[in-house]
Amino acid sequence: MSIKTILACLTSESSADAVMTAACALARRHDAHLIGLRTIEALMVYPGIALHIPDSAHDDYGSSQLEQTEALKAVFEKYTHAEQFVSEWRTVRTGMAMAADRIAESAGCADIVVIAGGGTDIHQSADMKLLETVIHDSGRPVLVVPPTARPDTLGRSVLIGWNGTREAVRAAHDVLSLLQEGDIAHIVHVNDSSHGADQDATSRELAAAFARHGVETTLVQKTWTHPGVATALNKEAFERGADMIAIGAFGHSRAYDFIIGTATRDLLGRSNLPVLFSR
Repeated sequence: MSIKTILACLTSESSADAVMTAACALARRHDAHLIGLRTIEALMVYPGIALHIPDSAHDDYGSSQLEQTEALKAVFEKYTHAEQFVSEWRTVRTGMAMAADRIAESAGCADIVVIAGGGTDIHQSADMKLLETVIHDSGRPVLVVPPTARPDTLGRSVLIGWNGTREAVRAAHDVLSLLQEGDIAHIVHVNDSSHGADQDATSRELAAAFARHGVETTLVQKTWTHPGVATALNKEAFERGADMIAIGAFGHSRAYDFIIGTATRDLLGRSNLPVLFSR
């Protein structure tokens, strides 16, 4: 079953081209309905802070938000005006909610969400929190596109990070909706160094399931120590010429994620390729 509704989230002018290039590539290939989404947050004033915010500050903030919205809409229309697939623009005011919450709500009726990554400085930025919330709460596969990426193809050669968990299963089957007969799936089973390198039986079963859809598969077994899964997957994707990585996201509790860190967070900050996160 192919995708038919794509939600492209435009959060900044610096990353809009990357998001639209990826979203249009998918919409064109699957003849999908493409929705461009811009969320406008209110200027938040927190109680207990003894600071008067003048009316001019509210006006200036509102004007800047509207100007940026118009600029993002212009980018959306630049990419979609000559396309044959159906497209529409939506502007959503968040009210008292955060932008990430409204994006997660809007994602509920989409087959896939396309959103920009934050680049190498994401660990020190608010972008990480937004991406984590959308991936964690939307219930939909989220394709995170690096701001410098301009993918010519998406979904023709996909690298799947596989470990047999529920999240990995979701990622594998979510990415299957992007694949067509003759496309390639590189199934990479990444082991902790303490588990040896025996081929995982579920990897072979997954490859057989993909083959029934006409998808070519390769099986790869990797053992890692340091710096971790993200580096191993990025290296393997580059060597195999993949145009996308797919991986299960946040397989631990939020407390574990906060204290220890995960492959999800590493890939959000370290991948040069679009990454499909499923949960």
